[in-house]
Amino acid sequence: MNTDRKALWAVRQSALPTVVRSCPDCPGMRHRASGKIRVNANGKMLDVWLLLSCATCDRTSKVPVHERAHVSTLEPARLVAYEINDPAAVRELVTSASLAAKNRYRLDWTGTWELETRMPLYALDDPNPLPVQVRFELPAPVRVERLLQLGLGLSRAEVRRLVADGRIRLPFAPDAKAHQDFELTIHGPGSVDAAKRAKSLDAPGAERSDLARIGLPPVRDRTLAGRTLPGRATAAGASPVDQVRSRTTRAAAVKLPR
Repeated sequence: MNTDRKALWAVRQSALPTVVRSCPDCPGMRHRASGKIRVNANGKMLDVWLLLSCATCDRTSKVPVHERAHVSTLEPARLVAYEINDPAAVRELVTSASLAAKNRYRLDWTGTWELETRMPLYALDDPNPLPVQVRFELPAPVRVERLLQLGLGLSRAEVRRLVADGRIRLPFAPDAKAHQDFELTIHGPGSVDAAKRAKSLDAPGAERSDLARIGLPPVRDRTLAGRTLPGRATAAGASPVDQVRSRTTRAAAVKLPR
């Protein structure tokens, strides 16, 4: 069985985010990108604005991108992209979190993305782990458990149960929001059960001795919080297991006559 499979999930752009800020002409708070960038040159100094359109009254407003910037501070290719209203440049400015913070408005990412999954044939009871690469085409903050719901076709409760059982390994909490590429791994039940058994064997206090191999019970820890727990003991104060150990040690020390 092929254990080198990988799946690709891509968060694709379906629309640009809405700019949430007040409109000077109406009570509207939502603006959409007009698809245009305005460049104003005054000698060697440039002003660049992103143009928005109010969704209520259609009023055009400007978002400062560069103010009184010397022409030498902008790459020629970027300046050309601004001047021709390049869609990629418009998209970069509209989705820029730093530009939003600088101009004190909020981005609403509702309805801006969709998940495209390219996954090989896989069943959740497959014992082989499946790495999944998640790539973002736009920096939309997406709740991770929502991605898992869409990618695996499961309910929210089922996703949380698989995460809690260790079947889905994530680099962060499932209720966190991701906006950059990351990788997750889907594990089969067999591999998870084996990992749990190995972990239990490595736990402190696990009994590993030759006495267990011959059917003797493991020694119980009779101390808890500095107190001795009640238990069966001989007149000498030794437990049955300690008696067997003592007899075994004495027998090993006796030399058989020739």
